[in-house]
Parts: sequence; structure tokens; C-alpha cells
Amino acid sequence: MTLENDSIKKTVKNRYGERARNVIELTINPEANPTGSSNCCSPSDMDRALQLYSESEINQLPTEAVAASAGCGNPIALAGLIRGERVLDLGSGGGIDCFLAARQVAPEGHVIGLDMTEDMLNLARQNQAKLGITNLQFVSGEIEQIPLPDNSVDVVISNCVVCLSPDKDAVFQETYRVLSQGGRIHLSDMMALSEKGPTKTDSDSWASCIAGAEPKETYLNRLMRAGFERIEVSQEKEKHDDQGVPLNVASVKVVAIKV
Repeated sequence: MTLENDSIKKTVKNRYGERARNVIELTINPEANPTGSSNCCSPSDMDRALQLYSESEINQLPTEAVAASAGCGNPIALAGLIRGERVLDLGSGGGIDCFLAARQVAPEGHVIGLDMTEDMLNLARQNQAKLGITNLQFVSGEIEQIPLPDNSVDVVISNCVVCLSPDKDAVFQETYRVLSQGGRIHLSDMMALSEKGPTKTDSDSWASCIAGAEPKETYLNRLMRAGFERIEVSQEKEKHDDQGVPLNVASVKVVAIKV
């Protein structure tokens, strides 16, 4: 790993570790008013989650799982999960997508949530205990080096996490490796809207799912080099900064198959 890549990962880990700690602090002390770059757990966080997930999905989950969510889509809505499937969530965070997936594939199916941030893993496990979900396991690890055997899952989901990685080739190669034949990926992610790339490229913008967004052609070429076929991408919503200035990135849905 280069020094630059290492710096990006540390920034991302610190940002989401802080977010998880703020959620836990609010659980212990509801009057707390966390500050910092993560700006977690405000009413806007809940409003954003309600834009991505249905009210019925939100209502069945702990508030902490919803508050910790930092995704840009709802990969469960397009994954078409069925009972008995084995599912891997890359960058599972507080567990929101894992909990929804675990219920869809139960009782025979199983879900693994992979995250490199210990504070997020701790929060996710607390949320899991509240829900009493047993067909779910949270694992510590990086999405560039997935700690699972070859051909061990049927579906890989991810919610605005691949764009955080400084080594997307490794992510897609590892994803292809752990998928069984005929397995599929369903990703919510961010892409740049032109070859110019995002308008912001500083380390904080990496942690905000901006600077790591790549143009569609670059992204698709990485998937194809990894071996994926039948790749489909659909654009969702262009992202702006707090002043309403376009950032030249948009949320997308990505589907691909290991044929």
C-alpha cells in the first residue's frame, strides 16, 4: 500500500469511527450534542435515510442503525434477495443493510457484514443483539482483502463504500473471487459525471464519498478486468455541496454477474 493510500484509509477509518462513537454516545446520553467532521445523528440524517429506505424498513430497525447509516442508496431494494442466499455486505457500517438482508434470506440464508472500523463493528453487533438476528455475522477486515474463501457467497452488496477505496481493482478482484458461479453484485455507489472527475479531491472529500468517485468508463473497465459480465449502471442523483454547487458526481446503481 502506498503512503497516499494509507493516508486515505486512515482518514476514512477515523471519520466513520467517529460517527459510530457519536451514535453510541447518543444512546448513552440522549442530550449529547456531538461535533466534528462526521456531523452524525442530526434530524437531517434520519430524513436522508427516509429518502433511501421505506418507512416499513426503517420502523423495524434500531434508531442507532439508521442514524449511523451513511449510504447513497438502498442496495437491498434492487438485489432481489431470496431465501437461502449467502450475502456479503462490503463496508457494513452500523448494519442497516445487513439487517434487512438477513430477514429476506432467513432462515436458511446467511449474511456477513465486513467492515474495517472496529467502532462500527461494535455498534453493528449491539444493534444485532437488540434485533435478535442469528443468521448474521459481522467480520473485521478490508474490502481489498476479503477474509472469506473462494466461491463462498451468492450476492455481494455495498452502499457507498467502493468509492471510498483507493484500490478499486483489488476490491472487484476480491469480490469476484468470493462470489460463487452465477453470483451477482448489487452496489449503490458514487461516480464522476465526466472525465474531469470530482471537483473536490482533498482527504476529507474522500471520506465524504466525493474524491474517490471515478468516471463511468473507468469504473466499468475495472469490473470487466475483474471478470464481471452483464454490467448495468443507472444514475440516480447528482450531488451538491452545502452551498448547492455541483460536485460533478452522482449516486448510481451497479449490477454485475460472475458468469
